[in-house]
Amino acid sequence: MSSTEVAQLQLLQQNLQTISMQRQQFESQLVELDSALNELEKKQQAYKVVGRIMIASSSEDLKKSIVEEKEIVQLRINSLLKQEESIQKTMESKREKALEELKKGRKEE
Repeated sequence: MSSTEVAQLQLLQQNLQTISMQRQQFESQLVELDSALNELEKKQQAYKVVGRIMIASSSEDLKKSIVEEKEIVQLRINSLLKQEESIQKTMESKREKALEELKKGRKEE
């Protein structure tokens, strides 16, 4: 296995870790949005933070906004999951190739 291939594997591993951390952040955001929706179920009047101020808003408007944001976050999570899967497949392929090269090298000795 050449040093270039090792570097590629390391880069793939770093990318996988970065994507995984991003996915975890979005999953955390999704939990917060679910919690906000649950709280809104109990309230008639709610407040929305805009910049540095809180503005009174109907809970229905806020629910609609949160549901839309939740859908966007879920799409991002799904996209990151696909990226993780793709990187893992690529890494596995490179590992298998490296193992085959090692086995061939040992047989030749």
